[in-house]
Amino acid sequence: MRERFTRVTAEALDNDERLAVVLADIGVDGFERAGAGQRHPMRVINVGIREQLMISVAGGLAQEGMRPVVHSYAPFLVERPFEQIKLDLGHQDVGALLVSTGASYDASLEGRTHQAPGDVALLGTLPGFAVHVPGHPDEVEELLRREFARDGRAYVRLSGEVNAKARPVEQVTVVREGRPGDPLVLAVGPALDQVLAATADLAVAVAYLSTVRPFPAAEVRALASGSGVVIVEPYLEGTSTAPLAEALRDEPRRLLALGVPPIELRRYGTPEEHRRAHGLDAAGIRRSLDSFLAAA
Repeated sequence: MRERFTRVTAEALDNDERLAVVLADIGVDGFERAGAGQRHPMRVINVGIREQLMISVAGGLAQEGMRPVVHSYAPFLVERPFEQIKLDLGHQDVGALLVSTGASYDASLEGRTHQAPGDVALLGTLPGFAVHVPGHPDEVEELLRREFARDGRAYVRLSGEVNAKARPVEQVTVVREGRPGDPLVLAVGPALDQVLAATADLAVAVAYLSTVRPFPAAEVRALASGSGVVIVEPYLEGTSTAPLAEALRDEPRRLLALGVPPIELRRYGTPEEHRRAHGLDAAGIRRSLDSFLAAA
């Protein structure tokens, strides 16, 4: 996903003079290899290890009519400069495209400093942000091209976890049909393949979404014909519980939210070990589903 982001953005810089890339050391090498910095030295800006400044520079560029694309690891892009995101982008009501790497635990070998499972929930506290969680590089490219042409605030969350095939973006897509009354399992972004493996022999419907803000309430409501709805998100568990419950507020539904639990794993471990420890591999998702369905 990150390689696709760099290539597509470097190409877009050649064709759209509004675009500018703002970095804080992270990602500089990729844009140098793509030749973007050499071709557009005034529109590929590295502020050094100053993440708050990175966002403030993006806000200034947006004030001048530019479309800034800001990139770093999720904790350095969302958590560390959150005040600047809130004020220099949100309060000033200017647009920018934030593109993170690292997801929740992709960089687990770097330790807790490089992990940010709470990033989507944190941005969800701010009005006006679109949040995209693609599950395949092709989805990354499509979302980027759409966002380059827009003016609003958006976040694209890249991950090292990738589904086997791309799905439509910015809509809810039924991946596996269920029977009338079957529970609905919503898989977000790169969680889909694990969900499909976990539900292979279960009587459930499976649907996919890569855009979680604004939450597709009407589409989910139309699909949720059964008594239970499960959402599996590759970040902090419960992040979408409130909008999901609001979408179904006048209907009796049992809800289950699976994601990264709010616990500390102090051993570095691999991403696969973190996924398993959080119960987000196929086996862990299946255990949670079996318990949820048995209690119906």
